[in-house]
Amino acid sequence: MSALLQNEVLLAGCAAWLISQVAKTIIFYIINKQLVWERLLGDGGMPSSHSAIISAIAVSIGLHCGWDSPLFALAIVTALIVMHDARGVRQETGKQARIINDMLELFEAMGSGEYTPEETLKEFVGHTQRQVVAGSALGILVAVCMYYF
Repeated sequence: MSALLQNEVLLAGCAAWLISQVAKTIIFYIINKQLVWERLLGDGGMPSSHSAIISAIAVSIGLHCGWDSPLFALAIVTALIVMHDARGVRQETGKQARIINDMLELFEAMGSGEYTPEETLKEFVGHTQRQVVAGSALGILVAVCMYYF
């Protein structure tokens, strides 16, 4: 357990996740004038915590193991896949969820049944390009700060 708590790469990823989730909650509050505690653990929103985590980990590996190491190569390719997925596939999933939820509301209005919140789909799952870039920049900043300070 102590080895995990001393793993600087893991700690950089965890710190990036925590900072991005807190920032996401604050930004959501500023924009919507509504404090939603689910934002602390939820997906979607600004900045992308997935991008922050994977960028912090990749940069930390580069700093600790060398930019020419096979481990950094694996980390950077994984980072690109995760960020592409957050921007592409997961964003499309969120769009589809909104459409399906709108259809459920329409069916309910037509008297075709009542749907509970548990039956609706989660809409906050993907990210815009700006959210991914912001998350990645945050992760890089966290990794560099933790390495040098």
